[in-house]
Order: sequence, then structure tokens, then C-alpha cells
Amino acid sequence: MMALSLTKHPMPEQDPKVRAHNFNEVALGYDEETAVAEAERCLNCKVPQCRTGCPVGVNIPGFIAKIKARDYDGAIAIIKESNSLPAVCGRVCPQENQCEKHCILGKKGEPVGIGRLERFAADREMAQNKEIVPIEFAADAQKVAIIGAGPAGLTCAGDLARKGYRVTIFEALHTAGGVLSYGIPEFRLPKDDIVKKEIANLEKLGVKIEVDVVVGQLYTIDELMEEEGFDAVFVGTGAGLPHFMNIPGENLNGVYSANEFLTRCNLMKAYRFPEYATPLRVGNAVAVVGGGNVAMDAARTALRLGAEHVYIVYRRGEDELPARREEAHHAKEEGVDFQLLNNPVEIMSDGKGWVRALKCIRMELGEPDESGRRSPKAVKGSEFELPVDTVVIAIGQGPNPIVASTTPGMETNKRGNIVADEETCATTKPGVFAGGDIVTGAATVILAMGAGKKAAAAIDAYLKKKRGA
Repeated sequence: MMALSLTKHPMPEQDPKVRAHNFNEVALGYDEETAVAEAERCLNCKVPQCRTGCPVGVNIPGFIAKIKARDYDGAIAIIKESNSLPAVCGRVCPQENQCEKHCILGKKGEPVGIGRLERFAADREMAQNKEIVPIEFAADAQKVAIIGAGPAGLTCAGDLARKGYRVTIFEALHTAGGVLSYGIPEFRLPKDDIVKKEIANLEKLGVKIEVDVVVGQLYTIDELMEEEGFDAVFVGTGAGLPHFMNIPGENLNGVYSANEFLTRCNLMKAYRFPEYATPLRVGNAVAVVGGGNVAMDAARTALRLGAEHVYIVYRRGEDELPARREEAHHAKEEGVDFQLLNNPVEIMSDGKGWVRALKCIRMELGEPDESGRRSPKAVKGSEFELPVDTVVIAIGQGPNPIVASTTPGMETNKRGNIVADEETCATTKPGVFAGGDIVTGAATVILAMGAGKKAAAAIDAYLKKKRGA
């Protein structure tokens, strides 16, 4: 019997020098032999801790055992019992903070590559183009409206359709997918090969998706329920309103929110200009302000759009970076310059309305704050200028107020997030449920999916009770 490997099988990747100049996927995925070998590292624990870290409760040891036995159809069937977007999750989930964090093997070496195995099973199934059998809805099936076609809304829709409800998703943009379509770049999550196929599969099941519909303008929630005949509503509108720093110069040409920058590139195909008529000017040097995954996405996108120098400007140090380790590692490999312990104080003008430089002050870390992270403090007299043409602000985003402000009886908190029960996702308005970033603030794809799943179960219980009444 072979000794158990304490290290993961490496993920095949494009060469950093090559990939920094294209939008093709960076991680290439396991082949069959590598996937089976990685699956064989699983200890098949009697009490699998990995499951406790999965927001949608995937039977992880179950599907890994199927891969080990080369029963790939069985593996994806187990995953899909809990996760309706496995090809997405296998790519963008922060497994190191969730399922893999709890893997017993990780105590002695590296945890099992759960996310990589999930991606392998999902990609293999997707390549087969299996026919999807549409759901036959009962003539008197109850109707549910979903607002927002992001991860929370798509998950909720899929679960409810499978339970026999007629589901219509209303999406404000011209393409479904939410952050999967407009936020996460092509090189991390291919749109045509993965996102569009996952959404098309939901439509084949029988989920209706209406795009270019802004709920709060075209319809209110009350109108959907009282005039359009929907028995329940799920709000999954995400966190699409960018935060800014409120420093001088933020209104100059060449300053973007990360939201606009990535939306122009991903959803509006600026990376294929002039084939698509969406210009996105980056110039020679770009500063991205922030240290999260969105900042890494923006920095790596700027490189691929032709910038020669790309800086991550973050006010804390390496250990405090909120981005996934893998994303920061990939950014460094590609040549992004990390200007850590620096905080922007002004965006400098060239006198003609365009960005000339980013003025920063050096920081040092003091005592830990309430969250346990050490608080940064400015070093007096340490200001300096970073010469750049473009500044992308990636310090987070909040909820768009349009749905909440047009829905009487639905409570929001001081940050504008909808107040909803943690377990049922029920809001203060009867028949209306909410989940994902609109409730929690900006978080991860899989947490939003977990909320969509909980909401679907709660909506099912609510509508059964309503029908019986």
C-alpha cells in the first residue's frame, strides 16, 4: 500500500508570464488520474468535519468516494443534491476557510483538494452535454418571484423549481448571473463555458428569467404579489453600490469603482474592444486601492488590459490581506506590485481633469481592533506620490436601496441591508424573504448560495402552510 501523501496534487496552471496578457482561465483543472489520486488522499473520517464548513452542506466524503471508485456520474449526483452551481463553486469558493479548513488531513499536512475535485466532477458532467428533463408543473402550482439572478437567487430558484413551484427571476441587468457575470473575471470564471451553461440548465428545468427588469421601478414587490399573482418573493439583489474613500480627487477622470471597472470588462466585454464597443482606459500605471478578492481581480484585469505597472495599495500588511491566499499569490506571480502599509490621502490631478498620481501616507500597525486585526496608524510626514494614470477603488460595496425603499413594511438596518431571519431568511414583510449580500453585506458566492438554499426551504414551508390554510 502506498504511503499517504501529505501534499495536495498541484493544480495545472497557465504560465504566469503568458497568462498576464490573456483572459483565458488560469487554473486548468485536474485530469482523471490526478483527480483519482487526490481523492485517494481522503481519510473517509467517521465524523467528517469538512461537511461542517460547507454552507450548502455537500456530502463531501460521499462524492470523493465516488471519484475514488471512478464513478463520476455518482459523484456529481451527490454534489447536486446540495449544490446547484458546482462548476462555479469549484472555482471561486474560499475552500481554505470552509470545507478544507476542517479537513483532518490538514492538521498533519495539506487538506484534501475538495474544491478541485468538485470542479473536476462538475466539468466532466458539463462536457457531456446531458439532456435536462424539464419539470412538469402542476396546473395549480404556486408562483414565486426571485429578485436578482445572482448566486442566492439562482440557488433559491433551482431548489424551488425542483419542489414544483413556478419560479420567475427578475434581473436588472441584461445578463443573468449577478456577480458571477459582472464581477468575477473571465480568467477565474469563464462566462460562456461555465456561467451561461449553469444558467441555461436552470432555464431548461423550467425556471423563467426576465432580464432588464428593475424591481422597484417596473414593479414593486407589492405589485408582484397583489397584481402579478406571486405567492412569495425572494430578494437576492446583492451588494452592488460601491463604497468610496471620500478623499480629494475621487471625481477625476481615470478613477473607477472596482464595480464599474470589472462590470465594463466582464459583462460589457471591454477586454474584447473594439469588437465590443466598451472602452476601458487603463494607461501605463494603475493603482488598485484595497486588499480583498475584488482588489486582486481588478489588479489582474488591469494587467491584462495592457497596464505596464499595477499596484495594490493596502493600509495593512501581508498577514492582514483579506483576499484568498491563492488570489494574492497569483497576482504576485503575474507581476502586481504590492504597496502594503500605505493609505491613499489624495488623488492628484494633471491640471486637465485626469489622474496624475496617487498620494499616499505610510502606515504602521498598532494594537488589534475589535475584529482582532491590528489597526493601522499613519506615520507623520511620510507622504509620497505614486505616479499612475488610473485609480480603482476596491474597498467594498453596500446594498442598492431601490427595492427596500419601495417596499413598505420591510425593515432595513442602519447600513441599508434588509433585516431577515438567519435561519428562514424571512423579512418583516409576510411572504417576502431575503438572503445573500443584501442581508449580510458583501460576502462570498457560497454563503449567498447557502442563504438561497435556506430561503427555498422556508418558502416551501410557508407556501404549504398558506395553501393548507
